Amino acid sequence: MKKTLLFLTVAFLTVNYSFSQVYTNKEVGKKNEALVDSIKAKPYPYSLPIWGAKAAAKGYNLPYSAGISVNYLQQQSALIIDNLFVGFNNGPMYDLNEIIRFNEATASAGALTVRPDIWILPFLNVYGIFGKAKSSTEISAGLWLPDTADVWKEITSFSTTANFDAVVAGFGITPTIGVGGGWLALDMNCAWSDVSALDKPVFTFVFGPRAGKTFKFKKPDQNIAFWVGGFRVKFSSATNGSLNLSELIPTEELQGKVDQGFESVNEKSAEVESWWSGLTPVEQKNPINAAKYETANRTLNAASNLLTSMDGALNDDQEATVQYSLQKNLKDKWNFIVGSQFQINKHFMLRAEVGFLGSRTQGMGGIQYRFGL
Repeated sequence: MKKTLLFLTVAFLTVNYSFSQVYTNKEVGKKNEALVDSIKAKPYPYSLPIWGAKAAAKGYNLPYSAGISVNYLQQQSALIIDNLFVGFNNGPMYDLNEIIRFNEATASAGALTVRPDIWILPFLNVYGIFGKAKSSTEISAGLWLPDTADVWKEITSFSTTANFDAVVAGFGITPTIGVGGGWLALDMNCAWSDVSALDKPVFTFVFGPRAGKTFKFKKPDQNIAFWVGGFRVKFSSATNGSLNLSELIPTEELQGKVDQGFESVNEKSAEVESWWSGLTPVEQKNPINAAKYETANRTLNAASNLLTSMDGALNDDQEATVQYSLQKNLKDKWNFIVGSQFQINKHFMLRAEVGFLGSRTQGMGGIQYRFGL
């Protein structure tokens, strides 16, 4: 029965759409004197970035001013879900925070994105994000009710997975600085994920500071970069939406859960009333006993209302739907990342990055092509 609550897992999507690592580098050292002289002597041929010609005249080695990259990312994060309200077939919404407890909630997402970018300034890259994603949320939770000793017990549990599709769009900026092949980048982006089961797009803000070092090969313009950094995600926590119950659990199985729930609630109600009627009037006036009785009745009524509404939806002529409202947050906002990029030449780059530590893991790969504007 309570498996219907899996719809509360409505898609979560946080995806790292960040930059492919190129930057404006201040060439230093005697071994680079010839390179610096050639950069200064050659007229800068492109309109972007602004002040690109001045930066080149001072010996800065600029990447091509425009690029397009294709990235694929797979990510898994632990969630914390609370403030859950549920209704059926557009009926009343019920507050389930007191009786539903989540043991685990994990969101997974895979996204393929296209990222066009330009260098506005020698040290500032601006980019767009466009892509499609598939996300899923795995939930395990239980229905908890107190007994006459005010000890809470799980009377039934459920676990399920809900799958969703999403379209992603957004933009980002990356301020960078590079000297002698060492560099720092502060990547920031905002994205909106239009998830199939949500009433409105999910807003996500990603901050990814990285520090790294680029090592040159003998072949001109060929190098490899390594970096470490952090990855912080913040997203709109309020979620509202609607799903068909049949998408979450087979109707017959769900009806069985409902029937089982009614039986458990009736048994608990009988126990509570038997305990209460067995107390003397003085014992009933005891604030501790009165509080236990009030809590038991409140939670049993909440469970009964939920079951009755769910049962009515399942036996209605129309297809049963569930409406939900909840707050979702990441268990950990930060995790650690390491990455590498192989630059074949100034036009083509291959990149890979992994994130770990905390409750989020991620892996990303991409290819980039750059050209001058």
